[in-house]
Amino acid sequence: MDKLTEETLKLDNQLCFSLYATSKEIIRRYKPLLDKFDITYTQYITLLVLWEQDGILVKTLGERLYLDSGTLTPLLTKLESKGLIVKQKDTKDSRETTIHLTGKGRELKEKIIVVPASMGACVKLDADDFLCLQKLLKKVRNGLTGE
Repeated sequence: MDKLTEETLKLDNQLCFSLYATSKEIIRRYKPLLDKFDITYTQYITLLVLWEQDGILVKTLGERLYLDSGTLTPLLTKLESKGLIVKQKDTKDSRETTIHLTGKGRELKEKIIVVPASMGACVKLDADDFLCLQKLLKKVRNGLTGE
């Protein structure tokens, strides 16, 4: 095995590991911030989508979050039990379910606004680096998904 091949097989040279470890650390940093609001990271990103587009189809929500129904269904059930959302069967197609925020779910948006700034302080990237990283990650994701 040549030196170049050996280098490519080192853990620290794997893009997948860099993304995995960074993602895991970021989500770990979200935990204490979100615990104050009694929500998990996955519940948080679900609410972010609903704050952008209330009344979204479950299928569309799953696509937006890259979550399958086996993950999304219990997540939505938990958010509903917390009184943050309601699920409503579509009147035109009973196979479709729409997710709506409750008043409590809309009010949480005003309280949770401190989370992004707190996370920004943890990450320690200036605005240009943040935008560059975000652009590169979208480029990688789009390359993988064919978007």
